Amino acid sequence: MSQVSAEELTQRALAFRSGERSSPEELAARTAELVGYHYTVDDYFEVGREDVRRHALAVQDAHPVHWHEAKARDLGHDTLIAAPTFVSIIGVVAQRKLFDEVIVGYDLWSILQTDQRLMYHRPIKVGDQLVCDVTLDSFRHVTGPEIVDLMVTKNVIWNQHGEPVMTTWTSLAARPGLDIDPALVESLDHVMMKVDTVPDPGKTIVADAGAERRPDPTELPQAYGAIDFDSLTVGQELPDKRFLLTRGNLANYAGVAGDPNPIHFSDHVVKAAGLEGVVAHGMQTMGLGASYISEFIGDPAAFCEYNVRFTSMVYVPEDDSAAVDFTGKIKSLDPQSRRGTIAIVAKQGSRRIFGRAQAVIQFG
Repeated sequence: MSQVSAEELTQRALAFRSGERSSPEELAARTAELVGYHYTVDDYFEVGREDVRRHALAVQDAHPVHWHEAKARDLGHDTLIAAPTFVSIIGVVAQRKLFDEVIVGYDLWSILQTDQRLMYHRPIKVGDQLVCDVTLDSFRHVTGPEIVDLMVTKNVIWNQHGEPVMTTWTSLAARPGLDIDPALVESLDHVMMKVDTVPDPGKTIVADAGAERRPDPTELPQAYGAIDFDSLTVGQELPDKRFLLTRGNLANYAGVAGDPNPIHFSDHVVKAAGLEGVVAHGMQTMGLGASYISEFIGDPAAFCEYNVRFTSMVYVPEDDSAAVDFTGKIKSLDPQSRRGTIAIVAKQGSRRIFGRAQAVIQFG
């Protein structure tokens, strides 16, 4: 349980914005004090019909439950439901607040997402007003061979009825104390989105900061329209599938997700940052994997868990498409719960994009 007060966090944020910087050791000590710190994002996220469709298009998910109300009702849903990684849109908002106001002192360009774990309690659907509780779940300071701060953030998403929707864990690796190349600073200034005035949407949720209070939800989803458990066998392979990504796909996903990081569209910035080229969002490739699994299982509402470890970026050329190839198989089946685990592999050429990727499904 963190004992850091909201007033102290405000002082840290103001000092960082004024240009004050701490040593890696001081920053690590302050961040370690925040383990267990909890807050609620002070505005709800309302899920719209076109939000669901735009996200489904961005992750190339043609399943009818994201597009067609009548077909969604045929599978037991009262309206359109969101694709399995839709929560990443809400996560961007929560993470921005986290590093602007709580875990203060890290430059966002120095933070890399390494793992994502999603636990599903019920589908996200049109009309949901989603509230996000955020906690710094763990922190570790690594000093060799280079200084890296490893942290896990936990988000618990609730709807307006007080029902748990999802619990997510995001693993991040931050490199504190790095010197910024002046060429990179200049490049960022030239390409980052400009906004004259950021409007204040007000507060629709009473923010609850401090120690985590609500118990972790344990509810699991129904099978809905998922395929029959008895039709499956351990080792059964999913049909292979190839997805193509162009710069247009990346620009579209950035707009949908609300993540305008220029490494996803600017050759100038990636060159200054020392990357091989423009790269796809990690959550975009994870979304492609969810689309691949959904097509096989019959109903994406049957996801219980979906976990991915990111090991390599997907590089997208300026004048061509990048191919991402997916394969998968059923890793295990539990007759008592009628759940199964599907393991998938994603590759760009011979290079694996995911180090580990698997989903637990509630079959019918």
